[in-house]
Amino acid sequence: MIEVFIRQHLPLLACLVALVLGGKMKIVEEPNTFGLNNHLLSPGSQLQARVPPSPVSGPPHLYRLAGKCFSYTESMYKYDFCPFHNVTQHEQSFRWNAYSGILGVWHEWEIENNTFTAMWMREGDACGSKNRQTKVFFTCGNSSKLARVSEPETCVYFLTFETPLVCHAHSLLVYPVLSEKLQKEWDEIEQARYEDLLTEQGYKKMLRDVFEEAGFLKRANQLHKQEQDTASLKHHNLEQCTQEFEKQRAEIERLRSLLSQHNVSYETDTGRPTIPLTTLQNQRLRGDTGILEE
Repeated sequence: MIEVFIRQHLPLLACLVALVLGGKMKIVEEPNTFGLNNHLLSPGSQLQARVPPSPVSGPPHLYRLAGKCFSYTESMYKYDFCPFHNVTQHEQSFRWNAYSGILGVWHEWEIENNTFTAMWMREGDACGSKNRQTKVFFTCGNSSKLARVSEPETCVYFLTFETPLVCHAHSLLVYPVLSEKLQKEWDEIEQARYEDLLTEQGYKKMLRDVFEEAGFLKRANQLHKQEQDTASLKHHNLEQCTQEFEKQRAEIERLRSLLSQHNVSYETDTGRPTIPLTTLQNQRLRGDTGILEE
């Protein structure tokens, strides 16, 4: 019976012994940050991207990479590259604050000289006053894998991805991927440039318009539209604030009139002198809570 009792209460006895000896016991649970969407993590603990990825675009033969992820481990860091989705980094250590985060979300292609030169993953985790971003270069290889990772500048990462899908000389050309309509537009742009009807700046702008329409690049006016929407929202909020102020002022006037009818005196809670309503009507609001006289 004694042996059974000891086995059943062994953890409690160990704690009592530690307390008697003056020791302190502390249990620290280390977070498990190995891998994106780890099944051991609760849904709320998994990585959450700031923005959704852009639609799949570019050479159709690279579409088969969508939905796949490729890992690369260097020192204590594991990198996961998921084409057309995101890039993540996971610190392979048992530190309580081991970093696990997003280095970029699929954004757009980089195009130079009729060639898809790299894949840009932007809007990653915050890094000071900016967000992390990653540029992925495609090179020919016997198998699809991440080959190299570097950080040429703080929070900007370069990945080299090897794959047999780009070994053909024409595998990363832009023109063949365009629709017939956009190919015709490009032909007309090249003809206008040849005839000196376009400046170099105009040529690049028109070519970018073609790539944006094809979905290879993010439309430049999207950011401008977001800024306009934000400004419109601020204006809308100001109007609402003004309307709310007028309603509150009318209600205060009604209550004061009611008190006066019943010969009830009133005072402000702040101890400051009461401002007559006739004065308020001739004053306007400014950015703070004070009143600016005309």
